[in-house]
Amino acid sequence: MKQITIIGIGFAALSAARKLRQLDAGVEITIIAPRPELIFLPSLIWIPSGKRTADDLRIPLDRFLREQRIRFVAGEASGLENGGRTVLTATGKVENDGLIIACGGRFIKKLPGIEHAILPCEGIAAAENIRDRVAALKQGNIALGFAGNPNEPSAMRGGPIFEFLLGLDTQLRREGRRGEIGLTFFNPMPNPGNRLGERAVQRLMAEMDKRDIKKQLGHKLVGFEADKVKTEGGEFAADLIIFMPGLTGNAWFDNTSLPRSPGGLIKADAQCRVEGNPCVYVIGDSGSFPGPDWMPKQAHMADIQGETAAENLLTELNGRIPGKTFKAELLCIVDSLDSGMLMRRTPDSEMSLPPLALMHSAKAFFESWYLRKYR
Repeated sequence: MKQITIIGIGFAALSAARKLRQLDAGVEITIIAPRPELIFLPSLIWIPSGKRTADDLRIPLDRFLREQRIRFVAGEASGLENGGRTVLTATGKVENDGLIIACGGRFIKKLPGIEHAILPCEGIAAAENIRDRVAALKQGNIALGFAGNPNEPSAMRGGPIFEFLLGLDTQLRREGRRGEIGLTFFNPMPNPGNRLGERAVQRLMAEMDKRDIKKQLGHKLVGFEADKVKTEGGEFAADLIIFMPGLTGNAWFDNTSLPRSPGGLIKADAQCRVEGNPCVYVIGDSGSFPGPDWMPKQAHMADIQGETAAENLLTELNGRIPGKTFKAELLCIVDSLDSGMLMRRTPDSEMSLPPLALMHSAKAFFESWYLRKYR
């Protein structure tokens, strides 16, 4: 009986596990992660307003793992041996016939003073910190921005910052506090968000103008202080800084011989295989994949890659050449708490809709639909 190990328990990992079980009822599946739970990261944007709480977004997976007959090993990977056939953890070694790496990426924290910024996608605690800091702020300015990995154009996640920005504007207006609290969006690129498509960027910039959100664009970031953002073009006051840095590979990747991209991620081919490593696959934020430079690091893309890797790994374990490739697709709703802008991009097309209340409802419905298979 074949044994497959998955490192991670996020969107990519769980999609791979579900696909493996769907395709092969007998394969043994092991997941290695700190805790048997899924954090629904896309809805962190709703914690500051109180629309969601920590318990809403922390999904225990004990029932799912039991029903899918998945073995869970509590721990974190620290390295690999035997060409990936052995995963090293603090609690022991886990053997496998096939390996899928889906443990996400690591934020680049090299900017001086980054400890003064909240990195919202680090999890529930970060979003709750934003909630509490905003609630306590009587007047001043909130600065929100993101940056990338200069050696890996796709290793960035700007969408949540746009959602926190627009959501906070809506929240503060509802609370009657927007006049006392300013919002500033900052980014080192002159046209941030261009991975969403040209029309999408135009809509986002126009929406910021409509909401009287200030912009500081096109200047390289120098660092942060407790009350300011510093760029090569100058500095500006900030009583709260919300920032998403670029992504790179996890520290434990350095304890392996896995091939790395210039940005520090694990190099993969169009089938999600790790180059030169039989029966080793990588998916989601951990990997660097061939494709357009706008290919997103988002849950939707991670799901697609997870299913692709699962099918190809089973094919390889059965002695055949894996040939399934994944579709590059950006699909998101940029939510503003009472409406949302639907954006979609493929190699052949771009679509961007204006803010619609229906899209806010659609985003909430998708959350409920997606989590139904795990609750």
